[in-house]
Amino acid sequence: MVQTETFVMLSAVLFILGAMGVLLRRNAILLFMSVELMLNASNLALVAFARHWQQMEGHLFVFFVIAVAAAEVAVGLALIVAIFRSKQSINIDELHQMEG
Repeated sequence: MVQTETFVMLSAVLFILGAMGVLLRRNAILLFMSVELMLNASNLALVAFARHWQQMEGHLFVFFVIAVAAAEVAVGLALIVAIFRSKQSINIDELHQMEG
């Protein structure tokens, strides 16, 4: 049986990788992928702690996080496609100087 600490350490590594992706990348698609990685890392930690303490509330929170992540992806990708159609770029630095 895998220890809870192993899941928490994996979750921390995934969250740090996601945070580095958010801070270092300039592509909007990679930015959204990094945010999704961070959300999945938090889901892993929630499930690990719920399993450790034999509580079902952690699993319930995971379902809510998954629903929020799905809504974020739907709205975010629609915005990225709309911005790409008008600006022909999804580079975050170039979008900072949005005009009209």
